[in-house]
Amino acid sequence: MSAQRLGSIESGGTKFVCLVGSAPDRIEAETRFPTGEPGPTLARAIAFFQETAAATGPLDAIGIASFGPLELRPGHAKFGHLAATPKPGWTGVDVAGPVAAALGVPVGIDTDVNGAALGEGRWGAARGLDTYVYLTVGTGIGGGAVIGGKVVSGLIHTEMGHLAVPRIAGDAFAGSCPFHEDCWEGLAGGEAMSIRWGSPAEELTGDTLREALRLEAAYLAAGLRNIVYTVAPQRIVIGGGVTELPGLFPLLRAELTATLAGYPGLPEHAAEDFVVPARLGRLAGPAGGLVLAAGAAAAARPRPQTRSGPSEGPDA
Repeated sequence: MSAQRLGSIESGGTKFVCLVGSAPDRIEAETRFPTGEPGPTLARAIAFFQETAAATGPLDAIGIASFGPLELRPGHAKFGHLAATPKPGWTGVDVAGPVAAALGVPVGIDTDVNGAALGEGRWGAARGLDTYVYLTVGTGIGGGAVIGGKVVSGLIHTEMGHLAVPRIAGDAFAGSCPFHEDCWEGLAGGEAMSIRWGSPAEELTGDTLREALRLEAAYLAAGLRNIVYTVAPQRIVIGGGVTELPGLFPLLRAELTATLAGYPGLPEHAAEDFVVPARLGRLAGPAGGLVLAAGAAAAARPRPQTRSGPSEGPDA
């Protein structure tokens, strides 16, 4: 059986990434463009898949890993729509519907961070595990939990970036979150770092960089303690631009060990492979879209008919 031809959309707040393929190392076509007004942006994504299908053959399904918040409850009238997003003009937009209608293929959708979690589980740093957390620390903080092989989702998808964390002694920074000010994202996201230090994290040097790393590791560890105790992950995978700061991961592992304070005393929590960098890099989200597309294709396949009829027991 030939490999499925799948489409993937990573719908981000600043850019769209669209690709066709079956795995991160088997990509046939790809395009990237800025996220603009909803109508033209979605139309550009749809046109890419239409042109690719016309040139190389039809697609089996599309997966969308989108910025949120999203309505993801199956059967809900607004399934696949954005809720109250800070992205101007996108609140209430149906992300999945126009793609499905225009392309006539099954469409799967989840958040961008949940998509990245699925991608890292299939091909990346969480491969072979069934219970893990993927965290992105970029402009903000977002997290996706996979438990028993399935992404956690209920009334809403997880919003780990808005966890409450204790303030580090002596830190007078108010926080950057427009909703909670000093939540996890408001204290440790990339935007928070830029406001706190007066320049983007990647531009920090010298003593400023060392102090920024100290605070960042402490705040990230405080949030990870919440995750360790509530999700019980086998591994925590972290991606996003802030994780590229030199020396962050050793500091973070040490801070996490300190904040767990010997409870529950598992050696795995102190191991170097418990908190690790993401492996797929910029392809984590698009790879997750491929996983979502494969799931949508599988769900759309007709189920085998089971024979039913009168009993053929000894008295038949």
